[in-house]
Amino acid sequence: MGKIWDLQQHYGKTALVDEFGNNMPYDVLDSEAKTLYEKVGHRCLVFALCRNEIGSVIGYTAFINNGIVPVMVNSHLEEALLDNLLNTYQPEYLWLPKDQINRFAGMALEYEAYEYALLKTCYEKNYPLYDELGLLITTSGSTGSPKLVRQSYANVLNNAQSIVEYLKLDDTEKPITTLPMNYVYGLSIINSHFLVGATLLLTDKGLMQKEFWQFFKEQEATSFGGVPYTYEMLDKLRFFRMKLPSLRTMTQAGGKITPELHEKFAAYAAEQGKNFVVMYGAAEATARMGYLPPEKAVEKRGSMGIPIPGGVFHLIGADGQEINDPLTTGELVYEGKNVTLGYAEKGEDLILGDERHGRLETGDMAQFDADGYYYIVGRKKRFLKIFGNRVNLDEIDRLIKGEFEIEVASSGVDDHMYIFVTDEKMAEPVREFVIAKTKLNPTAFKTIVIDEIPKNDAGKTLYKELTQYYAG
Repeated sequence: MGKIWDLQQHYGKTALVDEFGNNMPYDVLDSEAKTLYEKVGHRCLVFALCRNEIGSVIGYTAFINNGIVPVMVNSHLEEALLDNLLNTYQPEYLWLPKDQINRFAGMALEYEAYEYALLKTCYEKNYPLYDELGLLITTSGSTGSPKLVRQSYANVLNNAQSIVEYLKLDDTEKPITTLPMNYVYGLSIINSHFLVGATLLLTDKGLMQKEFWQFFKEQEATSFGGVPYTYEMLDKLRFFRMKLPSLRTMTQAGGKITPELHEKFAAYAAEQGKNFVVMYGAAEATARMGYLPPEKAVEKRGSMGIPIPGGVFHLIGADGQEINDPLTTGELVYEGKNVTLGYAEKGEDLILGDERHGRLETGDMAQFDADGYYYIVGRKKRFLKIFGNRVNLDEIDRLIKGEFEIEVASSGVDDHMYIFVTDEKMAEPVREFVIAKTKLNPTAFKTIVIDEIPKNDAGKTLYKELTQYYAG
């Protein structure tokens, strides 16, 4: 169990710049992280309520670099869902924005710094932690599922090193935050750039806000990451007319971008001498598994690329045999040192060791072409990615049925969920309920009223029959 970053080697360089004009050199970040660690003093479980702010990054750095295990949670998570997670895992401390202290009146305030506070909780349980457990990430945190991905220190370091290699990162990089810290894609940007001594530009402003672009230009950001929805928004923003001379690289993950949009951004990057890098990943693989080299972005539009350095892809057919022929569909299986330990669904699971042994069955159906470039063609199970957030459709159905006691079926494609109900009066309440539960962009959700939910003789919903209402 070692440190992820040697921050001392980057002394003299700027680690963080926020939108309020605050700069933090690496030596100060290192010092602040050590001070916070000393307040905790030992290995334990901490819930980190994340924002793209200096205090949040100090907390993450202190915990991951000193053997404290953080559970990364969005600071805006609905109270009932957060309470469910806290009661399930019973952390010893919370690290949270100061403006949320009043929510936890019974907890002792131990320390404050940079608008963040350390609270000592009152939970009685102290679940033992596996020695190599470094980090816990929610899989479907937007719906309050207690299932967490257990990431080891080796997972985090290996994946960050791989990202540094294929993106050719160095200390001149200045990535701007477009993704939350509790999301593995956003976290991987921090992990990889801190390895090389780059400067992270912190903002919670969105792409649709002029303040984001002012900060981008003032600080001469060199890169940003986005999910498919990010690029849909950029397309509508007339992004291609913007003058952004400092921009070097745009990365995309969190779901499949349309081939048309892929081609548009790839062509823009080629014309402007910039890089557009489509990537493929999952929390279960720490972050990244595949990437499309930028020089192939136009030629291989629609592809998610090749395995990251150190990783291997396999396609497995329905018969369980490996597929070796191009343009043949099978389940994508990944092997690499970044494959995580497994899941936790309750506090007792935090002591579990490595259950995956470097192999991950992704649940995605894929093909590769004659040149060995991979294309995702569908999903084996009922998940959608909504603006980069993975949402379990079965869980959504369960939540709706539990709240309204009605017949319901959800389906859709990435970034577009369709919720089928049979009572017109329930259409809007159901939609508003799902938006409130997931806290995702309302434009992703639509309710459709049909006469009856199609089912087979065994009473199982025939989801394929629902596609007629939205496909095409």
